[in-house]
Amino acid sequence: DVVLMDIRMPALDGLAATRRVTGDEELRDVKVVMLTTFELDEYVFEAIRSGASGFLVKDTEPDELLRAVRAVVAGDALLSPGVTRRLIAEFAARSKEPAAADALSHLTEREREVMALVGIGLSNEEIARRLVVSPLTAKTHVSRTMVKLGARDRAQLVVLAYESGLVRPGWLG
Repeated sequence: DVVLMDIRMPALDGLAATRRVTGDEELRDVKVVMLTTFELDEYVFEAIRSGASGFLVKDTEPDELLRAVRAVVAGDALLSPGVTRRLIAEFAARSKEPAAADALSHLTEREREVMALVGIGLSNEEIARRLVVSPLTAKTHVSRTMVKLGARDRAQLVVLAYESGLVRPGWLG
């Protein structure tokens, strides 16, 4: 299931609503995509921190919105084209909650490598080519890494990659 939320809602803002949805154990499989007229860094940062799997501006074309929903359902993170990796790197650098020092200790060396590649923005297909494995194997590594770290989606995996120091701004693997 996917919920589309407006960042500015009258009774409860979209960020607070997102926190409620993503914090409810009964709704753990529900993905949230934020819609806004504002592409401000602070909104993007807080949406991701709140657990949103995607962030789109309201002028997104209907066919692109449909692709976005499908991508989020498939477990991918989605950011509006104007929202760049720079925002993720800046977000991680400014993170309010530091990652535990041993956050990655439960990962295998291959899972850390895959996490770093996700952190620099590679798709499963690109990871598969880089590691000379099948796309299904790459997807399995990504999924296992997410499960071990309790990440809801790839966006949170990217944030954890930066927060843990596994990936640094400007690093291209």
